[in-house]
Order: sequence, then structure tokens, then C-alpha cells
Amino acid sequence: MQHKPYQPENALRGTSTPLEISANHAVNGHSINDIPANMDIAYFAMGCFWGVERLFWQQQGVYSTSAGYSGGVTENPTYQQVCQGLTGHSEVVRVVFDPAIISYQQLLALFWENHNPSQGMRQGNDIGSQYRSAIYTVNAEQYAQAIESKKRYQQAMNAQGATTEITTEIQPAGPFYFAEDYHQQYLYKNPQGYCGLGGIGICFPPEK
Repeated sequence: MQHKPYQPENALRGTSTPLEISANHAVNGHSINDIPANMDIAYFAMGCFWGVERLFWQQQGVYSTSAGYSGGVTENPTYQQVCQGLTGHSEVVRVVFDPAIISYQQLLALFWENHNPSQGMRQGNDIGSQYRSAIYTVNAEQYAQAIESKKRYQQAMNAQGATTEITTEIQPAGPFYFAEDYHQQYLYKNPQGYCGLGGIGICFPPEK
């Protein structure tokens, strides 16, 4: 199963130097880089990563969250580069979670219910390839669950009279690059900051 990153024409060249971020999560103090062995990792893109990160750090069982870029081709991109739409990356949140407390299936439900997965290269008023809906999976099990969840949510949308098709990109995860430090836990540091997160009012159907 080969990961095919989104590659725009004239993709920007990156740098070998990663961006520096704080070592610990601003909300709960957990280490960003030192991940306990019992934790799993998930990657979600749902538009502007500020609100997405807050959604996930609020969940019991989530150890840490990080804002970053993935799904494209430019190595160690900057926010300015990503916003030009020439890196191929989407704004992504890395979720480190304890599967004994919160399952990947529960994270998928949060993903589907809290944004519009049928808008292509935008999310609400935020327009550009960096705002596309995406799930990047770390193993075959996550990939299978993500694909199945997409089918179930499309069926739920159809049952509610929706005429749009889900455009969510589901791919095995490529490299994840941390966003600049000021983006990390942004809405904790700036409680009145912008949050474009919003679902379409259709619940993710439970497993039968």
C-alpha cells in the first residue's frame, strides 16, 4: 500500500532543518517527543488545525496533541509555505492516545462529526488544499477502520438527504512535520482565537 502524497505543480523545496517547538504540551504538560510505549498515534486533517487540536486534547485518554503538516512533499515546511498551496501538505493534528481509554473508532467518530468532509480543498470559509479533509493512518488496521468509517458516514449522510460525496483523503501516513511553536495548543494560549470547526449535524452511526 504505497503512500502517494498530494503534489502540486511547482512544489516548493524544503529544508533539512525541522522547526523547533516546546518540549511539553502547554495544556497537560506531557512530553511531545517522549511517547509512552502503551500509546497509539493518529493523524487527522479537518481544516484549520487550531480548533481541531483543541477538540482532541479535550478527550479523556488523549495523551498529547500537536499541530503540523503532512500529506505533501515539501520537507520541513513553514506555515507561510503551506498557505501558498505549493507544499502539498494539509494542516494536520497528531493525536497520541491511550487505546485502553479511548479507541481509534471513537476518534474517527469525533473526526466525522466535527467538520464537513465533503468540501474538497476547503473547510468552510478557509479555502486551499491545506484545509482539505484527510485521515493519515499508521498501520493496516487503522486504514481498514478509516475506510469502513467513511462508508458508514456516507450512508448516514445519504439517509439524511445529503447529495454530496465525501472527499476525505485516506492514505497511509507519510512524514509529519511540526508546525511553528505559536501554533501548538493555540486556542489554549489564545482562548478567544479563531476556531472554524463545525460539523454538519449528522451523527456517526454506531457499529451494529
